Amino acid sequence: MEDLVIRDADVVDGSGAPSYRADVVVDGGRIVSIVKEAAAAGCQRPAAVRELDAEGLVLSPGFIDMHAHSDLALLRDPDHSAKAAQGVTLEVVGQDGLSYAPVDDRTLDSVRRAITGWNEYGDDIDFDWRSVGEYLDRLDRGFDGRGIAVNAAYLVPQGTVRALAVGWEDREATAGELERMRRLVAEGMEQGAVGMSSGLTYTPGMYAKDAELTELCRVVARYGGYYAPHHRSYGAGALAAYREMIEVTREAGCPLHLTHATMNFGVNKGRAPELLALLDEALAAGADITLDTYPYLPGSTTLAAMLPSWASEGGPEETLRRLSDEGTAERIRHHLEVVGADGCHGVPIEWDTIEISGVTDPSLAPYVGRTVQESADARGEAPWTTARRLLLADRLGPTILQHVGHEENVRAIMRHRVHTGGSDGILRGAKPHPRAYGTFPHYLGRYVRELGVLSLEECVAHLTGRPAARLRLPDRGLVREGYRADLVLFDPATVAAGSTFAAPRTLPTGIPYVLVDGRFVIEDGRRTDVLAGRAVRRHGPA
Repeated sequence: MEDLVIRDADVVDGSGAPSYRADVVVDGGRIVSIVKEAAAAGCQRPAAVRELDAEGLVLSPGFIDMHAHSDLALLRDPDHSAKAAQGVTLEVVGQDGLSYAPVDDRTLDSVRRAITGWNEYGDDIDFDWRSVGEYLDRLDRGFDGRGIAVNAAYLVPQGTVRALAVGWEDREATAGELERMRRLVAEGMEQGAVGMSSGLTYTPGMYAKDAELTELCRVVARYGGYYAPHHRSYGAGALAAYREMIEVTREAGCPLHLTHATMNFGVNKGRAPELLALLDEALAAGADITLDTYPYLPGSTTLAAMLPSWASEGGPEETLRRLSDEGTAERIRHHLEVVGADGCHGVPIEWDTIEISGVTDPSLAPYVGRTVQESADARGEAPWTTARRLLLADRLGPTILQHVGHEENVRAIMRHRVHTGGSDGILRGAKPHPRAYGTFPHYLGRYVRELGVLSLEECVAHLTGRPAARLRLPDRGLVREGYRADLVLFDPATVAAGSTFAAPRTLPTGIPYVLVDGRFVIEDGRRTDVLAGRAVRRHGPA
């Protein structure tokens, strides 16, 4: 007897092909048999220890979150319903050039401080790893050696590598430092990373010139990985920044995955077709490019990320020192409000678009859920005064929602043939972006059922088969015999994001079953205690 048979499911297999009705048999964590139109054919139907009636439900591969910030959440929260309840069975972490491996003791502390706004400082985490391989081993062990809620793949973070080899200074790497960075990236790839990320509006990764990035991308390409840059501008210089990444990876012979590929701010309203034309031209010339987006208008990052890069040189403590100095703080304000800081994508900051979504100091909670402009008006002060106070009092900890997106751009980009889904979800804070809890059901409910922007088959392919191909996973992302049983069952008539900007931690509806490695992590709409997730390591040439 097999473990499980899922009867009479409407299978949307992740390839983009039309759906079909079938019994799907799972055993030993894999799909062992698919019997199409079993009931109608009147044939002998497969038997199993357990039968699940899937009448009225769609069976698809598990969703792959191509841009996740769950690096510590996976080790902090065994429940992790923020992702499991969405049908996510694999997350790609190590994003935006900053994460927790490879590090030494000195670098680990500075990285923890730099991305406190993403993952908190991590006082509750035993940082018992230093290398990429050790971090992946830690994910494998998870909680009490039983694993983690969902699977995870890792990108070598270029900014962390630069911090380790060069430091947090704005200067070119020496020949010896560049060689060390090459070695660190190679070691990370050998230990199982699937590629490399950058955060080119975040320090210290942003200090790397194109020649340095090209050399590191050559290493990534040699191991069959891909480059996932948060590039240098999503605002005034967006198209030039996209071109830059296409050229870097063309020169290096490295596949390119454009993370949260948006066209934001007023200067880019209605300009998504220009980006898509640029991509089509590169694809026609033989480039290997994919991208991911989230189906929402506001972005989300840290308040400190808005600062000009020179203000962050030297690391978090130097940033706080500059903010504490009246003269330097005035220079920062001028760059933000008049010049257009590179941290704010070259666009003068509009404080009424910057909403505080989380703080680490509970005494600052009254600022959460209000824009900087609203809090400043309530206090009768200039918005920069309010922002500066928050940055200093919370030691760079505040997270923000940045209301700068455009619906027509979001819809145009998600239709593109190389599009995949990524939540870019920051899970901490009292009022996080709802994309952290709702990205995947929001695609299915809002953009498939309600708006018809994508067909169901197209959308599922964007969220499953296509990202699995980018990750070079030979047995995930499709409903196929022999493939791993990472599966989702959802009701196409009711699936929807429960999370909203007012109630961002509300779980989705219409996703009653989620399996990771053939085991139910969501059953009858509730989280089980199953911890079937593991680190998913690179497949590709060495």
